[in-house]
Amino acid sequence: MTYQNTLNLISRHTKTVPNYSCGVRKNLIAAIGGLDSEISLHMATILGLYKFPQVTYSLFSPALSEKTQLTSLYQMVPREEHQYDGIVKLLSYFQWKWIGIIIMEDDKGELFAQTLTRLLVLSGICTAFIQRTSAHRDLLDFLGMIENFRNISMMLSTVNVDVFLVNADTHTMLDVQWLLLAAEMFGVAALNKVWVMTAHWDFSSETFHRYLDTCIFHGALSFSVQSKAVEGFQNFLRDLDPYSEVDGFIRIFWEQAFDCSSRDAEMVDENADNICTGEENLESLPGTFFEMQMTSQSYSIYNAVCAVAHAFHAMNSARTKHRATVHGQFLSAQLQPFQLLAFLKTITFNNTAGDQVLFNENGELQAGFDIINWVIFPNKSFSRVKVGSMDPQAPQGKQFSINEKTIEWPQGFNHVMPFALCNDPCDPGTSKQKKEEEPFCCYDCVPCPEGKMTNETDMNDCFECPEGNYPNNGKTHCLRKYLNFLSYGEPLGMSVALPAFGLSATTALVLGVFIKHRNTPIVKANNQTLTYTLLISLLLCFLCSFLFIGQPKMLSCYLRQTAFGIIFSVAISSVLAKTILVILAFMATKPGTQIRKWVGKRLAYSIVFCCTFIQASICVIWLYIDAPFPQLDKHSLPEEILVKCNEGKANMFYYVLGYMAFLALLSFIVAFFARKLPDTFNEAKFITFSMLVFCSVVWLSFVPTYLSTKGKYMVAVEIFSILASSTGLLGCIFSPKCYIILLTPELNSREHLVRRKLSDV
Repeated sequence: MTYQNTLNLISRHTKTVPNYSCGVRKNLIAAIGGLDSEISLHMATILGLYKFPQVTYSLFSPALSEKTQLTSLYQMVPREEHQYDGIVKLLSYFQWKWIGIIIMEDDKGELFAQTLTRLLVLSGICTAFIQRTSAHRDLLDFLGMIENFRNISMMLSTVNVDVFLVNADTHTMLDVQWLLLAAEMFGVAALNKVWVMTAHWDFSSETFHRYLDTCIFHGALSFSVQSKAVEGFQNFLRDLDPYSEVDGFIRIFWEQAFDCSSRDAEMVDENADNICTGEENLESLPGTFFEMQMTSQSYSIYNAVCAVAHAFHAMNSARTKHRATVHGQFLSAQLQPFQLLAFLKTITFNNTAGDQVLFNENGELQAGFDIINWVIFPNKSFSRVKVGSMDPQAPQGKQFSINEKTIEWPQGFNHVMPFALCNDPCDPGTSKQKKEEEPFCCYDCVPCPEGKMTNETDMNDCFECPEGNYPNNGKTHCLRKYLNFLSYGEPLGMSVALPAFGLSATTALVLGVFIKHRNTPIVKANNQTLTYTLLISLLLCFLCSFLFIGQPKMLSCYLRQTAFGIIFSVAISSVLAKTILVILAFMATKPGTQIRKWVGKRLAYSIVFCCTFIQASICVIWLYIDAPFPQLDKHSLPEEILVKCNEGKANMFYYVLGYMAFLALLSFIVAFFARKLPDTFNEAKFITFSMLVFCSVVWLSFVPTYLSTKGKYMVAVEIFSILASSTGLLGCIFSPKCYIILLTPELNSREHLVRRKLSDV
């Protein structure tokens, strides 16, 4: 039918004869139409053969390659790719990621769905369903059509989707109207959704449309070609005469709009009340049936007429100058339609509304789209509110704009913007986890693992905090880590510093007692110099504890392990020398022995020096190869930065500990065998007990505890081990002697010593 009517446009008045000029031809200069892209393409197939300019107001899918081959076709609407881009940006702006698509079940609808779905996926938007409407045009299958629409309406009312995107061409919207009518007939729950329509959409002037509950479209959003109010349009509508011979379609519309009959129609009673008088008021019609404002489609037709008129005027002006050329050829005296194509391609003008009209190189209008919010009132009047735009000519980043505050949302959502998501968004502190066999927009929310966080909703993955920070308990933001080291200002630091100070003072007091009573037998026994050396080394061991308290520095890291290792080695080697001297002194009392010459201070000094020298050598090698240094450990503890001394070569540290353990074990073995030797002030039994405490209680418990703790607690364990080791030696060896010196001085005399030896004999 489109082909035949198009041929009628370019043929003679009485008969259509293609390719022949018979009779009086119609003076056709250009054609404006048609209603949709399919009809426009059919028209262009014929008009293009005869080089007739065609200006259409229908949108074309960007995938329709046929349009690019039609050089005589001009499009008084923007490129539909811009509308697709605007739809994606609109959905992304409102974070609507779970939508339904409604299309006609034909090639055009499928092309729309495929093209848009691909763009939606790239923007992280899922399609919950694609509903295809199959219009039954056969009136004999009217019941089947109604049943089909009832099933579709029931599905749409129950589906968990709040946003419907409709390819709102004429045929699809006619089916949507039938769909709503079937829903009302069968009492299906209202489709309280947000309708997003393409720029094809407008309220159709179908007769039955006036009886539909159009409030369902309240809050709908639609795209429309950018338009403005044209002055005088409403006066033009008021002056329309249904009996005018200018346009025969007005009479047909008038009869449908006012439900009346034309007075010159056949079989009409002149006295009937339903005769069209021509005085009917168009403004009395419901707004959903007829609008007094110029729609975007009417605006496109208006611009098309103006474009053809300006091009014709330019061509006619060039013709009168006789020198004007088109692509180097002189214009003939007879105006030809193909001559208009060159002028139409380059035409640029401002219409009466102030908009500039021009085509791009593909014959498409250089313009954008408005975003319209539809506000429907109970009396079926409505208001179009412009809430945004999609302007491809705007600078990058400003092409899409929208004013969310002016949008009126559907009543079913309590006038609040809906959240079109497959599931509730994941809160900060959680991340998305894909559901099996579900679209990527459907997911579970799982808490972030230890040490990671998210500070936004719907994060794909949790991430670690910047170095030096850690996530809070809710894992929603990062907190600054605080430094972890043993300080004097905290209870743990004071709990080890006070005992260290007290034991140091006690050792100094014992040393003072022994110096004051240096001439007594109990002080002179078992080498007085070794006793002083042992007490001084124990005093220094207690003082070494203070090297471990406070923030580690380079000097304190150097001295912590090495100083204590050397000093404590002096103490243990002094104990070892004391024990060896006791054994040698007893053996020297046997007749004929040569051991007497070994008993003396030189041997004791040699033992202490040799044992200490070996430990000092290990420490010097340690400092030379890889000395300890202060280090910030930001990863071992989740909420703290460990300020510690990196021991460098860890093996060297264990060599120092191992050597002290070896000296202690050797002292224990020697003292164990000498514990029953008959001597008045024999220290072997006390040394045995002190070494037993040192080896079993301190070191056997220290090593596993030390390795299982971190930070300041590790330092506290080490200080405790130092204090316990030194206290064991101080208490076991010197407490009995201090008891005699201070509390039983009568036992610390030469007379008691003689009587004790005689009793032993």
